[in-house]
Amino acid sequence: MPVLERMAAALRVLAHPHRLKIVELLMDKDLTVGQLASAIHIPPNACSQHLSRMQAHGLLTHVRDGKEVFYKVANASALNVINCIRKHELEK
Repeated sequence: MPVLERMAAALRVLAHPHRLKIVELLMDKDLTVGQLASAIHIPPNACSQHLSRMQAHGLLTHVRDGKEVFYKVANASALNVINCIRKHELEK
C-alpha cells in the first residue's frame, strides 16, 4: 500500500492544468521559474509554488547555473502517464 499511496499523491499533485503544462514544457528542456511563468501566463510566485509542490513529490528537480535555477523532470519515465492521457484525449 505505501507505493500506491505515493502514486496517488503524485497523481493528485499533477491534477492541475498549470502543473501539467509545466511538466509538458520541462519534458522538452530545462527552464527557469521566469521562463515557465511567462510561458503559462501566471505570476512567477504562483509558478514557484507549483514547482515546489511537484519537487516535494519527486516529480521535478533543479540545477543551479550561477544565479539561474533551471527546473527539469526528475524521472521522465515516471511521467509517461501524461503522454498516455494526451494520446487518449487525442483519440476521442
